[in-house]
This record gives sequence, C-alpha cells and structure tokens, in this order.
Amino acid sequence: MSTAMSDDTPTQESSNPLLRTSNPLVSDLEQEVLDEYSRLLGNVNKLSEKLADLSGDPASLTLDGLRLLERKTATVCTLLKASVYSIVLQQQIFNENEEQQMMEQQGDRMQYHDQGYDQDEDVSFEGRFA
Repeated sequence: MSTAMSDDTPTQESSNPLLRTSNPLVSDLEQEVLDEYSRLLGNVNKLSEKLADLSGDPASLTLDGLRLLERKTATVCTLLKASVYSIVLQQQIFNENEEQQMMEQQGDRMQYHDQGYDQDEDVSFEGRFA
C-alpha cells in the first residue's frame, strides 16, 4: 500500500477507496480509526527503516562509541571522587585546627590559673601609682 504519510495529518489520497475521506460508506468514527491505522503503519515503516540502518552499521563502530563513552564516564567518576576526597580532607584539617586552637586556649587558661591569676579576679595596682 503506497500512502503519503505525515505524523499529524491523516492520509488524504490512497489506493484503497475505503481510506478516502470522501467515502460515504465509512462513518466518521470508522474514518478516524482508519486514519490512526494509517499513521501507525507509517510509524512502523519508519521504525523498520531505522532498525535496518542500525543493523547495517558494523558492530565495531557501536562498540567503539560505547568504549569512548565508558572512558569519559570513568574520567568524570574519578574527578568526582577526587573532589569529594578533597572536600573531606579540607574539613578534617579545619576541624583539627579548631580543636588545636581550643586546646591552646584551655592550656593558656590553665597556665594563668596555675600562676594564681584568675580571669574573673579584680587586678588592681597598689603602690605609689594607685
């Protein structure tokens, strides 16, 4: 059956007289069903052509394309892992520095306390300048 096909419009002229829109023997609903079957036939024919094109290509071209895609994906995955590792490492270093600063501050407080200085204690000068 040779028909002029398009995706959105039904077949206007066909070799089959029942598929013509001017046929008085076909109701509107039957005509819509016939139009949908015509579109379906066109889509199946297009799919068949595409599958024939794909099957005609050498498998080596497809495999080469997949290998290239795999390499690119592996590279992106490696870069992502490195970025995450870098962020985790920076966070650990930052946390260690904060802990070290807190320990130093606590050590300074302990040193003042051991020497008899209390931070809350009033320090006043006595003597000739007082």
